[in-house]
Amino acid sequence: MAAIDHQKELNRAGANVEGWWQHTVHLARRYPLGAIGAVMVFIFVMAAIFADVVAPHDPLQTSAAHSLNAPDGSMVFGADMMGRDVLSRIIHGARISLAVGIGSMLLGGIIGVVIGLMSGYLLGWFDLITQRIIDIMQALPLLVMALVMAAALGPSLENTIIAISIPLVPQVARVVRSSTLSLREMPFVEAARAGGMSEWRVAVRHVLPNTVAPLIVLGTAQLGSAILTEASLSFLGLGVPEPYPSWGRMLSESAAEYVRTAPWLVIFPGVAISAAVFGTNLMGDALRDILDPRERS
Repeated sequence: MAAIDHQKELNRAGANVEGWWQHTVHLARRYPLGAIGAVMVFIFVMAAIFADVVAPHDPLQTSAAHSLNAPDGSMVFGADMMGRDVLSRIIHGARISLAVGIGSMLLGGIIGVVIGLMSGYLLGWFDLITQRIIDIMQALPLLVMALVMAAALGPSLENTIIAISIPLVPQVARVVRSSTLSLREMPFVEAARAGGMSEWRVAVRHVLPNTVAPLIVLGTAQLGSAILTEASLSFLGLGVPEPYPSWGRMLSESAAEYVRTAPWLVIFPGVAISAAVFGTNLMGDALRDILDPRERS
């Protein structure tokens, strides 16, 4: 009997894997651009996780003999002015960009969810004050506000995450508040209240889970914006400092002086930034269509 039950479990697991694979292939065929974006994001994530294994050289190792070497067999993307391998620095730079992008997205999302849920559910004076503060924050572009925060906090990995996360809060708070205002009057929420559930439990257990779909779409869009903002801050010297290899700092070190004599120092980091942002945007557009019932119909 144990052997039969074990075989049934194996068959059930195999059927689940096959069903998941068929569903994934169906989505990839229906949303080819989204599949391309997901593959691009997956490549960057794998490069960031296994950067120590994938990178052919130490990204911090300098060599005067290889200074400004053009792309060749030993250094596929060439070397910078200090003889460091550009490909290895781009691979390790993916770890920095994704760490800052995901970290700021999660931090800003958590703060925005709390503010938006409380604002849309409590209303009254709390909603009035928070919405006016959010209006003031949204009056400034994301990059300008991130510049102010980064200049005040100073250049470091943690401060860069905080500086980018704060400007992301208003948009998340607005999305959650809008969803909360429509959900708080739904019949299932009224039924939970009638059953004696406290207002806080109603908000957390019934209202908040129904805001997840728009938050996923917003999160992918904000991930691309956060990566681009981190590159901009690093380009201006306010982002992640040395010795961390950052795509934006790689551009700032070479854009003005070496753009003509060593164009690979500008081309490859720029392509990495563009590909990461483009991939997240494509994946976000596909997720929006997948999670929107009107689009599915």
